Amino acid sequence: MAWNEPGGNNQDPWGSGRKGRNEGPPDLDEVIRKGLERLNALLGGKKGSGGSGGSSGTAGGGGIFAIVLLVIAGLLLWNSMYRVDEKQRAVVLRLGKYHTTEMPGFNWRIPFVDQVFIEEVTSVRNQKKKGHMLTEDENIVDIDLTVQFVINDLQKYLLQVRDPLTTLDFAIDSALRHEVGGTEMDQVLTEGREVLAVKVEERLQRYLDFYGSGILLRSVSINAAQPPAQVKAAFEDVQRAKEDEQKLVNQAESYRNKVVPESRGSSQRIIEEANAYKSEVIARAQGETERFLSVLSIYEKQPDVTRERMYLDTMQRVLSNTSKVMIDQKNSNNILYLPIDRMMSPEASATGASAAKAPETFSPQPSRYSSGRDSDNPLRNRR
Repeated sequence: MAWNEPGGNNQDPWGSGRKGRNEGPPDLDEVIRKGLERLNALLGGKKGSGGSGGSSGTAGGGGIFAIVLLVIAGLLLWNSMYRVDEKQRAVVLRLGKYHTTEMPGFNWRIPFVDQVFIEEVTSVRNQKKKGHMLTEDENIVDIDLTVQFVINDLQKYLLQVRDPLTTLDFAIDSALRHEVGGTEMDQVLTEGREVLAVKVEERLQRYLDFYGSGILLRSVSINAAQPPAQVKAAFEDVQRAKEDEQKLVNQAESYRNKVVPESRGSSQRIIEEANAYKSEVIARAQGETERFLSVLSIYEKQPDVTRERMYLDTMQRVLSNTSKVMIDQKNSNNILYLPIDRMMSPEASATGASAAKAPETFSPQPSRYSSGRDSDNPLRNRR
């Protein structure tokens, strides 16, 4: 039901608040005019009367202009201030040309004249690279590489190259392919991986310095290096064969290290024994020579006695090694023979009959000893 229906039953929503006075809602123009007058008074202007339309319009226009100026000044002041954190640095371009590099803190710039580029320079960033690489021995390996770097020179990083990260990616690919191309596959996949990472880091830093990228490398690590999945099984077979080969080589080396010293020791022992035998033979020969010369001097003085003595010594030396004993009986042609070899045999010692057996005798032919010089000693005449 409307508040201003015909019939006099008007329900004015502002009537209850105005205690029955016939007043309308507040005029919006009047509110704005009063606000402008107050602002104009604060800015040093004169307050216009309510009946003068011209002064009221002038005051309103001046107030709006002042507000606009204040708003513009505030925006310019707000836009000219900026803050640089501790981890950041700011590069300022004035009219498109490098002006300065700002340190951490609050700084200001000329609006619409200066451009400010803020970047973190202390945080370590990562750049990963994966790809197929051709080794020196014409094999293909899959390499997963991670590069950690920081911004060393923000001016070069922002102004020297168009896209620093793309430049870094291309430089990583170039350095990695160059170093892998000069290394054999076994070295890339095994113990040579760390050496390869160091070489890639050195070459990559030279590239980045040459480009003037303003990037400083922290580390380069090869996360994985393996053959392609299509030939992985065959490559593993080759690796196992090489391991078996190395195992056999180690076993052979161990056997050689054991046998060679023993052989050298044996050869040295044989040489020492030969030298000892040589010295013994020479000493014996020298002794025999000296003894012969001494006997010769005696023989020249007394030949018969010396000959007899030599014969007896010889017969003693010969007969001492035999098990048979012959006894020469004087004034008889019979020779007593004692079979000592039979007497000392086990069969003879077991039976007492063999031990009590009388010694055998035989009579040599008289003609064998009759021509000798001494008939009483037939053995001596056998000379």
